[in-house]
Parts: sequence; C-alpha cells; structure tokens
Amino acid sequence: MAEVPVAGPSIYWRIDEWFPDLPELARVGFKIFNDELSKSNRFANLVSPKTLQMADVIHFADSICGGRLILAEISEGSTIFDLGGGNGFPGVVMAAIAPRHKFVIVDSDGKKCEFLRGVVTLLNLKNVEIRNVAIDSLPLNSVEFGIERGLGNVSKSMLMARKCFKTGGSFYHFKGEQWSMEVGEIPTQLCSVWTPALVGEYKLPIGPVKFAIVKTTKIQK
Repeated sequence: MAEVPVAGPSIYWRIDEWFPDLPELARVGFKIFNDELSKSNRFANLVSPKTLQMADVIHFADSICGGRLILAEISEGSTIFDLGGGNGFPGVVMAAIAPRHKFVIVDSDGKKCEFLRGVVTLLNLKNVEIRNVAIDSLPLNSVEFGIERGLGNVSKSMLMARKCFKTGGSFYHFKGEQWSMEVGEIPTQLCSVWTPALVGEYKLPIGPVKFAIVKTTKIQK
C-alpha cells in the first residue's frame, strides 16, 4: 500500500487582519515575500526553520511595529542602511511601508543577497539597493542612519559599524525584553564614542512580551 503523504504544519498569515491600515499593495507584497521565504529558506538559510510557521508575527509584524518607531524619527527622503539584513527583515518590510525613503541592505552572504534581489524584483521596490559586501568594507563616514535586527548584541553591532557611521549618525537596534542589560554591558570605551537611548517599546499583535528599539548615536570618530 502506498504511503499517504503527511501534511506539513499550517503556515499562518494574519497581516491583513492585524494591519488593515497598511496599503493593500504592501500587504499583498508581504504575502509574496512570505511565500518566497518558505520556498527559499532551506537553500539560503534565511531564518530559523522553527519560525517559518509563524513568520507573520515573528518577522513581519516585528519589522512593521519596530520599523514604525524608527521611521517616526527619520525625515522622508533619507537613506537607511540595513546592516546584516540579508533575510529582508526589517529592511524590505520597512521599504514597502516607507516608499519615500531609500534602503540599502548590506550582507556578505551571496545566497541571501540573491534571494533579496528576487524578492525586491517581485515586489517592484524601487527604493531598495542590495550590496553584497561586508559591513566593515563600507566607505568611512558614509552612513547617517542604520538599522539592525539580529546582527548581534548592541556592543558587537557598534563595533562592526564603528567606521562606516558619520559623527552624529543614528544606529537603531531591534531588541527584546533584555535590552537594558545589553545597554548596561556596553564597554566604557564604546560609550565614549556612542550614546545609547531607548526610542520606545512595543508589543506584537499576539503575546505579552515587550520588544524595544534602542538607538545608539555616534558622538565622535
């Protein structure tokens, strides 16, 4: 007797329900992005496989909620660098909801950049540039606004980006409930170069956990 294939776990999609205020074009694009993520994850190692079933809340909703806090601080027309954002979170999501900003997504992983180029083409995002380079190879003092989600703890992220940020530049970090511990662990020598501050906290559409956006501002070369 032939074996009956076992269906995989359901992949949830609740973005339309949670964010009806977003333009329909963005919400449709996010569904396309999620479908591509599910198909390409094994090839490109984009996110933890355990998160695919609920990527709508873990990745998309998080990028939207945290991204809104960041975008409220940055003037339209600015260029925002997503450092290490090769899976598209939060850069592609923020680009879709903020078409008047330009986003430069930087990642050294060629497979991830190949995936991103395909997604950006499918979503017809004209405000996204993909750079397949290491963060420390970016030109000196070339970044005014940067974001990161999962690059590393705050201290490690600042060290990786210390050369490319301008003096006065702002680096925004997506963090969990333990954000204050990370800030408290920043070495003294880094605090002489960067000033940390909490931009705001937010909750996702489901779950009690609070997340945070932490901004570090570069105060000297």
